[in-house]
Amino acid sequence: MPTSKKTETAASAPGRRRELLATAAEVFAAQGYRATTVRRIADEAGMLAGSLYYHFDSKESMLDEILATFLGELWAGYETVLAARLGPRETIEALVTESFRQIDRHRAAVAVYQKEARHLADLPRFGYLAESQEKFERVWLGTLERGVAQGVFRADLDAPLAYRFLRDTVWVAASWYRPGGRLGPEEIARQYLSMVLDGMAIRTQ
Repeated sequence: MPTSKKTETAASAPGRRRELLATAAEVFAAQGYRATTVRRIADEAGMLAGSLYYHFDSKESMLDEILATFLGELWAGYETVLAARLGPRETIEALVTESFRQIDRHRAAVAVYQKEARHLADLPRFGYLAESQEKFERVWLGTLERGVAQGVFRADLDAPLAYRFLRDTVWVAASWYRPGGRLGPEEIARQYLSMVLDGMAIRTQ
């Protein structure tokens, strides 16, 4: 009895599925989602384009799973940080460190998110991207405002501007970071936080 596409998809090995998604993420990051074809992903994966449909019904499904997996793991890490009820500075430090860890795990997915989220947010299937961005802003901006109110951060700190600076300078790392490089995600986070929170110049009396 012939096996249906649905059955084939369900029977796909999880490891192979993850490999295909990782390949697709790299291609999407390099070429852009719209310019990428299923054939190109299949070529990079070393398989026929038709065979890819045994695992995924469309490139949109692949992109959806790539972004949803990244954001799911990001928020799991953030929720752990928030549950610890740390002070404002410690919360920012932990959020930055967790962000760099996610870039280490999902570099290509982060790059795709940065390039495509604004356009995809208008599509019903990707409505969760706008919701995630709003939640992200509430968490980071709220922490900065709490720090100002508690006297942890400078009274003249423009919290919205600081939020945008932190957000953009952290996530742009996906464009240059490579796993297994000279500095790991925790050390990059430590150096970054030292520069942002304590400055780079040596203070003289």
